[in-house]
Amino acid sequence: MNTVIRWGKFNLVGAIGMVLQLAALALFNRWSQGHYLYASAIAVELTLLHNFVWHLHFTWRDRESSRSIATRLLRFHLSNGLVSMLGNLALMHLLVHGAHLPVLPSNLIAILSCSVVNFLLGDEWVFAPAQPQQLPAS
Repeated sequence: MNTVIRWGKFNLVGAIGMVLQLAALALFNRWSQGHYLYASAIAVELTLLHNFVWHLHFTWRDRESSRSIATRLLRFHLSNGLVSMLGNLALMHLLVHGAHLPVLPSNLIAILSCSVVNFLLGDEWVFAPAQPQQLPAS
């Protein structure tokens, strides 16, 4: 599949995930009474699981893999998850606490800032094409 088309699919899934994350953040932030970092972490995890399923079955569905779904989910969390979680929490703290911006616009900025890195990690590591088996040297 063409990288531009895959980037478009990635961004479509990301846009849906972003709406989910922002809605979840608004709800969890209301319930947690000012603990926006906890609310952000829960919203990010929910979105990670959502995005993984869609990337597996939509964005990178053409990529065969010898890796199990559990292995790919672990790789997704170790790459996209860490970038999203650490990037979101660090930027949220910086933008909300430091720059005194509202929670939801700060989260939108954080999401967009992490997207390019997440695409590259997904394309090159999490959903990388299966490597052909090498025959042992004789």
